Amino acid sequence: MRTINAGEISDLVARTVVEANVKAPDDILMAFKNALKTETSPAGREIIGQLLENVKLAGDTGLPLCQDTGLAVFFVEMGADCRVEGDLYQAINKGVRQGYEKGYLRKSACHPLTRKNTGDNTPAIIHLDLVPGDKIKIRFMAKGGGSENMSRATMLTPAQGWEGIKKFVVQRVAEAGPNPCPPTIVGVGIGGTFDFAPILAKKALFRALDEKNSDPEIAAMEDELLAAVNSLGIGPMGMGGNTTSLGVKIEMAPCHIASLPLAVNIQCHSARHKEVTI
Repeated sequence: MRTINAGEISDLVARTVVEANVKAPDDILMAFKNALKTETSPAGREIIGQLLENVKLAGDTGLPLCQDTGLAVFFVEMGADCRVEGDLYQAINKGVRQGYEKGYLRKSACHPLTRKNTGDNTPAIIHLDLVPGDKIKIRFMAKGGGSENMSRATMLTPAQGWEGIKKFVVQRVAEAGPNPCPPTIVGVGIGGTFDFAPILAKKALFRALDEKNSDPEIAAMEDELLAAVNSLGIGPMGMGGNTTSLGVKIEMAPCHIASLPLAVNIQCHSARHKEVTI
């Protein structure tokens, strides 16, 4: 049994939240460069060029990619053969407090009714899974409010099937329009239960844009949805064009025979996420 000190986790989380907010993931940067070549709209190409310049400026100055440095969301996989010396949840939240303070990142967590800010961007949203092994994998996402507000969940009837899924996803992106700061990444969760489908959709956003789904049928569904979404003509920042989304990623789980849960979680172009293992 391997023992991991809670302080080590806090230090790692603190560094991770800062790095994720300042440095664009490699797959996003490559997607911007590819979109610059394929975007048909002059205004769209101008916007993508500005996004690339923003990535460079953030890297040069150490300033955040976006002023909305998000609510702190974590997907944690904890090995069954390791234990934390201390409290895992407290360790993660301590790291968030330290990182957002030292990195001068905007703190956006507040009481849902009074709107009083918690002052340190905690508590973080933490999803924990127990897995084989003796390591802890921590995946962090800084989820901005503009894109999160455009996300939706619904319960389709089984008879609606794939056509119903496709219609809902495309309509959701169309209704979102420029609000989530396109070009977006669209996470789609299919199956499970009403509460689990949105978790699947958010988890899908961690997949690299150049990573094909291991299931050929789901991979084909992702391609079909991406083509449909980009045919909407919303384009970068809603200025028109064929780059409304950089990718559509689907996660699927078995569901009840009488149900078809579906969730769409939209991510903005500034897809701040980072994975670390301890």
